[in-house]
Amino acid sequence: MDERQIEQVRSFNRSVTRRIGALSDDFLGRGRPLAESRLLFEIGRDGADVRDLRARLSLDSGYLSRLLRGLESQGLVKSQPAPDDARVRRVLLTAKGRREFEALDRLSQDFATSLLSPLGEAQRERLTRAMADVERLMRAAAVVIEPADPASADARACIDAYLRELDERFDTGFDATRGPSADPQDLVPPSGVLLLARLDEDALGCGALKVLGDGVGEIKRMWVAPTARGLGIAQRMLDALEARAHAMSLHTLRLDTNRTLLEARALYARNGYVEIPRYNDNPYADYWFERRLA
Repeated sequence: MDERQIEQVRSFNRSVTRRIGALSDDFLGRGRPLAESRLLFEIGRDGADVRDLRARLSLDSGYLSRLLRGLESQGLVKSQPAPDDARVRRVLLTAKGRREFEALDRLSQDFATSLLSPLGEAQRERLTRAMADVERLMRAAAVVIEPADPASADARACIDAYLRELDERFDTGFDATRGPSADPQDLVPPSGVLLLARLDEDALGCGALKVLGDGVGEIKRMWVAPTARGLGIAQRMLDALEARAHAMSLHTLRLDTNRTLLEARALYARNGYVEIPRYNDNPYADYWFERRLA
């Protein structure tokens, strides 16, 4: 890792935490620290489930409980069973909490304005563009790619979304029963593996490796949710699948793709996959690729 890059990240963190008042116990002049204020804001006008707050803010259960107790003691929030599942706790703003939320929302708007107003128009545009880039790249850095049970609900949801997209994009539609199989039993070791990409516990991409035999594997089910495209997840997924192939002692990877999937073809070409003759009877495939692993 480049030491200059690391130091820039640390410098950026120091500048931002100081400028936004994260170090103060009086965030936006409301007499409470940033953590409590942010939690109040995330609960919002409609309320939120405790488990969603935990995932959204990446908070430890114990710390979140302490923050909620603090807000309850101030008369700002109340908790109750969720209407559709009594096992789930839902947090709602009280009347006092709603007034506090509106005050925070107004002050946050004023603070954002105060950050931008000293700058010229060109500088404001540069700053907001840079903020958008930082936010996007921070989201990308938070994505975790890990093995998953191909029969799990998250895996099925990703694969079903992948199949629906193929049906929408292919000129003739798509029928999964007509192509080569990638059944759940094909995607567990030692026959293969399924990887899921997650952001804040939400599954938003998948990729699979199926062992064909004789040191050859096949890339299957490569998909990223439209809302997460542009974060580099497809490249990371391919890298992770290749690493798994190495660990499984595979020396060659193959795949097929349809002519409408231009992004996939570009991804494989960038990564050294070369076009080869047809190696299967997939009726939806127009191109077949292979890569020899080092």
